[in-house]
Amino acid sequence: MQDFKNLKVWQKSYSLTLEIYKITASFPKEELFGLTSQIRRASSSISANIAEGCGRQSDIDFARFLQISIGSASELQNHLLLAKDLGFIKTENYEILETQANEIKKMLISFVGKLRKT
Repeated sequence: MQDFKNLKVWQKSYSLTLEIYKITASFPKEELFGLTSQIRRASSSISANIAEGCGRQSDIDFARFLQISIGSASELQNHLLLAKDLGFIKTENYEILETQANEIKKMLISFVGKLRKT
């Protein structure tokens, strides 16, 4: 069992979540229980599942939680695109967040591959 806070992928996903919270603070108030909540939950789910997987007893369990994180990252990407198309996020901010989410997904996919080989 390792400390999830030492994992680069957790650090990046946690930082992304902090950024998401800042950006979604300016969303319309009527979206608080809609898109704002969905984006925040998808984002925080990435790092939360990495942390939970670290606490598991086997690499197989850990890999399963990392796969859930990948799904949450994809969900986040979908919601960010919707937010951009609705005009809630500026295109340049969307592109930065999308790039970060994509990088995290690639790291997670690589990590899963390494765990499955051991």
